[in-house]
Amino acid sequence: MNQIWKKIRYFITSPIWAVIPPYGWLLFFFLIPFLIVLKISFSDLKLGLPPYGPLLEWVDSGVLLIHLNFTNYSFIGTDALYLLTYLDSLLIALLGTIGCLCIGYPIAYGIAKVPSPLRTILLMLIVLPFWTSFLLRVYAWIGILSPHGFFNLALIKLGLITTPLPLLDTTFATILGIIYCYLPFMILPLYASLEKIDHSLVEAAYDLGARPFQAFRRVIWPLSLPGVIAGSMLVFIPAVGEFVIPELLGGSQTLMIGKVLWNEFFTNRDWPVASALAVLMLIFLIIPIIIFQQLQERQMRFLDAE
Repeated sequence: MNQIWKKIRYFITSPIWAVIPPYGWLLFFFLIPFLIVLKISFSDLKLGLPPYGPLLEWVDSGVLLIHLNFTNYSFIGTDALYLLTYLDSLLIALLGTIGCLCIGYPIAYGIAKVPSPLRTILLMLIVLPFWTSFLLRVYAWIGILSPHGFFNLALIKLGLITTPLPLLDTTFATILGIIYCYLPFMILPLYASLEKIDHSLVEAAYDLGARPFQAFRRVIWPLSLPGVIAGSMLVFIPAVGEFVIPELLGGSQTLMIGKVLWNEFFTNRDWPVASALAVLMLIFLIIPIIIFQQLQERQMRFLDAE
């Protein structure tokens, strides 16, 4: 009887229960939807609901036929629009990530240097925009960047310009929107890394004759690289597939992969091509993720060796 109770107690306290929720979440909300999209990407375009043909079909003789349509992928490979759109998405997401890093690093460093009671207030101010709807925050930039918006009117009042600048419906507006919306995702991981740095190492660098920039380059920056990599991943990956920001701020001149996916799904009603495009986008995004992970592992090995 004691052995049975021991087995029951071991089963209840088993570490597997801590693993099931995250893996279950990934299974039901990532893997299964991805398999559905993958299935649609190999289907034929049909008129009706759903707008794609079945992948598996039983014939009268009891034979199971598998219809695999690879033309959706070949069509994407032969149309230069999809390749250029993906490259533009990567470039815009990269510029937005660099902008978030340039702005977020000094902010995170400043928060890490202030006394503890003030840190909580500053971190709350960083998270505060999340209490407002994402859509409303993007819409606010339309009023700021429009020809008769706050920014142009302020420049005209100051006498710096005579005619409004074409800021809205541009790639610049899209990058600015990405920086504004995703900046907290860069600041928080950077703060977590900078806050853990032992500042006695920086003081030792100063004692050895290092100047402030040398101390930053040789001590602070290497120790903060895990936060830089994590923040860059949190900004770059969702920015590549962003739809709301380029739709509202970029206009028709700014094409990103998220807008193309929307048009293929809901305007052209070509679900197989849209699904193939989504699968390829996910595969291409794995490449920077692997690169970031390798850089992070290399940095951790370097720090362990030190």
